[in-house]
Amino acid sequence: MKKQKPVDLRILNELIRNSRISDRQLAKKLGVSQPTVSRRRANLEKEMFDGYTIVPKWDKLGYELLAITLIKTKPVFSSKEKYVAVNKRGFEWLGNQPNVLMGGAIEGMGFNSHMISVHKSYSDYNEFLHTLRLDMGDLIDDVQTLLVDLVAENRLKPFHFKYLAEANK
Repeated sequence: MKKQKPVDLRILNELIRNSRISDRQLAKKLGVSQPTVSRRRANLEKEMFDGYTIVPKWDKLGYELLAITLIKTKPVFSSKEKYVAVNKRGFEWLGNQPNVLMGGAIEGMGFNSHMISVHKSYSDYNEFLHTLRLDMGDLIDDVQTLLVDLVAENRLKPFHFKYLAEANK
């Protein structure tokens, strides 16, 4: 990866705040030329961006719960081949779950895997967990979940990346 210039972080922060901003508007805001912004943005898209996305109002899409699920797998890795096969199976299972936003390995509290998922209701979440146990139960030793109410009126700070941009000023 190429070394990033100071203007790159400024561009990144502005795009985190508003990914729809035009290169012309961004150049004016940052006090640099539009060709500089276009060139640096293209470089950032190749080197540092995983994609552009929106942060939806989950409740407007019908989602009520965000689940942070911690999983402890059974020690079934007797060989490298077994490890690769189990990893492939987990990767494929996660790939088939459109409501899983993120998943993978973790360390801590006795758990070694995690998932972050959204659900339309508690029943939907419960069915998801049931499917997990049916499909992957032979590999799972323990599952613990934190449930976050996405429609609660007492949310102190909604999920958004703009806060990260503010921290990087």
